[in-house]
Amino acid sequence: MSDVVVLDYGSGNLRSAERALAAAGADVRVTDDLAAAAAADGLVVPGVGAYAACMAGIEALGAGPVIAERVAAGRPVLGICVGMQVLFEHGDEHGVVTKGLGLLPGGVTRLAAIRLPHMGWNTVRAPRESMLFAGLGPQSRFYFVHSYAMGDPAVLTAAGATVTTAHHDTDFVAAVERGALSAAQFHPEKSADTGAALLRNWLATLPTGG
Repeated sequence: MSDVVVLDYGSGNLRSAERALAAAGADVRVTDDLAAAAAADGLVVPGVGAYAACMAGIEALGAGPVIAERVAAGRPVLGICVGMQVLFEHGDEHGVVTKGLGLLPGGVTRLAAIRLPHMGWNTVRAPRESMLFAGLGPQSRFYFVHSYAMGDPAVLTAAGATVTTAHHDTDFVAAVERGALSAAQFHPEKSADTGAALLRNWLATLPTGG
């Protein structure tokens, strides 16, 4: 059973993520202990609300270097919702640009959509080589709640990432996988059976094999 830490930096659906990961087969705990976050087989970075507030929480905890060091060492990290967004170089919300962790190229901006927030169930387009979506068909649906996203998949593809997209009036990045770093704009912990399958796929990549 893999040892997974859900990082508590003051933002995110911590308990729902904890329950979903436990149901998927992980030995999981929610903590702000950076030593535990560094040592765990897998680290989950959640996040809800504003980009700037999430980055402020990460910086106050001093978690940025721990996340970056895990990725550099090839040790699995999974970002969820705004926890995905802060992995990029910056986020632009309401005209305010906030520096992100810079572990993925590009930035997060407001969706060019008539209806915001993008809230509810939506399908995704995952490439054949995706690990996260292995075994999930093209009609699999995931639960989204967001008004901002990374909208330029080509930037990530050029950087060697595996990119999954979704469409809400416009295309945007729904998930990304590059080396030890995985991230989802949707909430797998709120996505019923499809989310559970995705979490099991991620756990299967951890050192103890999930």
